[in-house]
Amino acid sequence: MRRLIARPSHIAAGLLMVAVAAVLGACMSMAPLPELSASVSEEGVDPATSTLVIYRLEDARTWISNPDRAAERFSPASTSKIPHTLIAIETGAVTGPDEVFKWDGQKRFMDNWNEDQTFADAFKRSTVWIFQTVTPRIGPAVLHDWLQQFNYGNADVGPAENVTQYWLTGPLAISAEEQVAFLSHLARRTLPLSARTYDLAVPVMVADSGPGWTLYGKTGWHSVDGEPEIGWYVGWLEQTGGEAPGTYAFAFNMDMADPDTALPKRKAVVLRALSDLGALPASN
Repeated sequence: MRRLIARPSHIAAGLLMVAVAAVLGACMSMAPLPELSASVSEEGVDPATSTLVIYRLEDARTWISNPDRAAERFSPASTSKIPHTLIAIETGAVTGPDEVFKWDGQKRFMDNWNEDQTFADAFKRSTVWIFQTVTPRIGPAVLHDWLQQFNYGNADVGPAENVTQYWLTGPLAISAEEQVAFLSHLARRTLPLSARTYDLAVPVMVADSGPGWTLYGKTGWHSVDGEPEIGWYVGWLEQTGGEAPGTYAFAFNMDMADPDTALPKRKAVVLRALSDLGALPASN
């Protein structure tokens, strides 16, 4: 198996958000690691029009493809369902993952959106209309305050009338570097949230698991007329065994000229890179 060589950071992981961001920022100035770019290329994605950041919390080691793009902000699209889920549960805008939302009968983009479903279902299915129901319950001022506390990109929710669109069409924007800083704190449970919120929200974010490991993640797809289409996959891996145990926060984004072929590559690139690190079995 090809192994990736990490560059050690100078600040230990698990400090304040600004410290994590400083570590990642320092790494952004380094030359891209060719091994990680190779992981991206092997899934048919151009490293020049994408970026991948992987950060191991235990020793603050960071791997990066395309550092310049890693610092560039894009609309988070549905990856924002991670902070939105936390905020919704913490503020009581939803009672919990099992709250049921009744379908209004309007046919939408995805077939599995067009039915009654729980808040947990909405996260996993990326059901936009449910989150567009929840965000007005929270309100733009409260959303902005929480996103600021999370250091979530520019934390800009725009005017009040934009409360159902700001993560889809803007102005909310975040970089891969900032995603990883936020997710590192979520994985460590060092965001300013109650234990109840962590206990209810984090299990909803499980994307896959196997012997000794659990993958938490969320995809995103920014698709607005007249703008480049951007695909995301962000999250973290908890690995207790294998060749390289540890907790790995990650964020990947890419330009998608042809979404039909590009969408499956969002997760595939991350799994390939984690496998190349020895953090996941090669079969994943």
